[in-house]
Amino acid sequence: MPYSIQEISGVISDDAIIADAATTIEFLLIDSRRLVFPESTLFFALSSPRRNGETFIEELYKSGVKSFIVSRNFDASNFTTANFLFVDDPLRALQKLAAFHRKQFQIPVVGITGSNGKTIVKEWLYQLLQDDYNIVRSPKSYNSQIGVPLSVWQLNETHTLAIFEAGISEVGEMDALEEIIQPTIGILTNVGAAHSAGFASKEQKVKEKLKLFHRAYTIVSNNQDTVINSVISQRKKEDLFIWGSGDADLKIVDIEKTAKQSVIAAIYSGRTVSISIPFTDNASVENAITCWSLLLYLHVDEEVIKKRMLRLQSVEMRLQLKRGINNCSIINDSYSNDLSSLRMALEFLHQQAGNQATTVILSDLGDTSSSDEQYQKVLQALLQHKVQKFIGIGSRLLALQSFFQDAIPQSFFYNSVESFIHQFLNIRFRDEVILLKGARSFEFEQINLLFEQKVHQTVLEVNLSAMAHNLKEYQRYVQPTTKVMAMVKAFSYGSGSAEVASVLQFHKVDYLAVAYADEGVELRKAGIHMPIMVMNPEVITFQSLVEYNLEPEMYSFAISKAFNDYLQKEGLQQFPVHIKIDTGMHRLGFEVEDIDDLIRFLTANPRLVVKSVFSHLVASENTAHDAFTQHQAEVFLQVCEQIKNAIGYSFIRHISNSAAIFRYPQYQFELVRLGIGLYGVDSSAEKVLSLQPVATLRSTIAQIRAVKKGETVGYSRRGLVTRDSLIATIRIGYADGFNRRFGNGVGHVFIKGTLAPVIGSVCMDMTMIDITDVQGVTEGDVVEIFGTNLPIEKLAQLCDTIPYEIMTSVSQRVKREYYQE
Repeated sequence: MPYSIQEISGVISDDAIIADAATTIEFLLIDSRRLVFPESTLFFALSSPRRNGETFIEELYKSGVKSFIVSRNFDASNFTTANFLFVDDPLRALQKLAAFHRKQFQIPVVGITGSNGKTIVKEWLYQLLQDDYNIVRSPKSYNSQIGVPLSVWQLNETHTLAIFEAGISEVGEMDALEEIIQPTIGILTNVGAAHSAGFASKEQKVKEKLKLFHRAYTIVSNNQDTVINSVISQRKKEDLFIWGSGDADLKIVDIEKTAKQSVIAAIYSGRTVSISIPFTDNASVENAITCWSLLLYLHVDEEVIKKRMLRLQSVEMRLQLKRGINNCSIINDSYSNDLSSLRMALEFLHQQAGNQATTVILSDLGDTSSSDEQYQKVLQALLQHKVQKFIGIGSRLLALQSFFQDAIPQSFFYNSVESFIHQFLNIRFRDEVILLKGARSFEFEQINLLFEQKVHQTVLEVNLSAMAHNLKEYQRYVQPTTKVMAMVKAFSYGSGSAEVASVLQFHKVDYLAVAYADEGVELRKAGIHMPIMVMNPEVITFQSLVEYNLEPEMYSFAISKAFNDYLQKEGLQQFPVHIKIDTGMHRLGFEVEDIDDLIRFLTANPRLVVKSVFSHLVASENTAHDAFTQHQAEVFLQVCEQIKNAIGYSFIRHISNSAAIFRYPQYQFELVRLGIGLYGVDSSAEKVLSLQPVATLRSTIAQIRAVKKGETVGYSRRGLVTRDSLIATIRIGYADGFNRRFGNGVGHVFIKGTLAPVIGSVCMDMTMIDITDVQGVTEGDVVEIFGTNLPIEKLAQLCDTIPYEIMTSVSQRVKREYYQE
């Protein structure tokens, strides 16, 4: 629903410059990287400790945006054709505008809050009710102070039901979200330990969450939690729909689980009712009952509920990036298809593609009543993200093929997934990034199988969202004026260079560092354009350094003279270099005693432009060596001052690594270097960071066998069985990076909620584990080698090494899968 800029000004600002009163606003933007439709976009210049949104206004103005929400002291005199609305707080203005927009609609609005399960319940309600309503819902898990207003802004006159999440982490936050969502129906999933630091007690946390339902007619909740019950019982009985035990509206009397489904029986309105769901874990059972309760409240026919519950699909809340056939990369996002999630997927495609060609395979939109105008927006989004090849699947897209082919010549259309598969020729797909985006009913999983590279079942999953989270965690401790260099050497610690670098570039890290020139060349070919420092330049790579604009580290007179001679020979004048000073590591770098000679060399050879001077702290994470760390920093500062005075210009100084960032904030200088911390490993002693593991290594069970007491397992009969046992063979060995030191009970893997020890020697391609004490294990089950349940730090301790070695040892034959939540 578009609004004129003057209407919006009347809602949120009493101070405005309206250069074009005819401007209509349809899209709200808070991130300059996500611009799609400039002329109808309103940009909110939000501020954070590290970035002020107003710094991106000039870039957006040149891109065609002409409407901005800014703070009252912003100077708009250089933007003569733009509209500016001046406010005290751009975030509050965003929320106020969304609240105004919400008030234009009188449809049922479901608000969901709780500690866990919000997104699953929202997506399952969408699956269960989409045949009855035209539903708008929060994209992914947009449930924050910023995400909620952007979610509510999607409401338009075609919608007949809205479902929005709301998440809070401290007292007072829910008031703003309630004003924006104004739910008529509330759902409280549960209240657990997540985000509890901002609340004095669980009771306070419950009360804050229930503020979302201030105006709701009904609240759906369970009575399994005494704290929730004591708070929620203060509402009138007729305002509640309670499931659980005792005097519940939906009294659960039995839950029977089989191998693949759960049958849930209950008493409702004095009679026995039941549903079956294709899940057996407790969280899914609880979420399904919550959904069941709402459907009963909405008077959905009980037989219809039964059928739909059986068709519930697991919710994939992440965008996956995998290696595919013919050197393609596959982004699989085929659990829903609407305009909002399509735009998110296209952003990820654009972020990861770099210089590679891009293809989108898209089904009809999930909403069967979608208008031609919505498909026009689909085309606009494809063009905005420079998609080169488009494949449409479904009757609606087939009917509109000429419309798409006029804009994207490489467009192909099929009536169904089956017809696409029948005509599939993999030779047509090569060296490109392919996005699969399909509504659930189209079952794009079949297409995904066509593209998947056939490799063995050991997989390293890399969570790109966790990496972005870890970056932000460190940035909390980095001064706003300090730049960040991310270390992506050694194949990004085994995680994959180009994929990781694309995320870091998207999140505006200032510098990357690689070990060797060929790593930097690979990043350039993948479309990484940010500055890259090469830490180990070699004479034979000088041409590549210059050709691909890679900035070498100068650590000795020999390499410095050789590079300077090369520049002179090629007739090149100025080239940036980074000077490494040895202040105590004694690995690489100029000795402090040689600084005078170094200064004479630099002043005599101005071709080498000093971009930075840096050193390496030996033990910044260890309090026992604090005195030595301080000594290193003092020496480093003295050397930097000498060099600066001699060459006559300033340069970037950096000595802080991951641990030093917050242990020694006074040493952050102009740049800090982030290494293993980006990947979720906190190398400091304080453990104050809330880091998330980025990499998870998984394998599967190939075979299970019963082995009698006294028999042995593996090479050289090293695995002696001391009782009748069940032994499972998993598809990972030392050739994959599972160290031989883990053999004979030293190492463990995580399976079915339990740690199972390795028995016998680790083989080249296989490892045996003792699963005698693990319940319900079958062949094909997934085993976690390291990740969320078995931290890589613990694995490193077991074989007396460090997480760096574990991560970088994962073989290149192990398939990498990347995902973004």
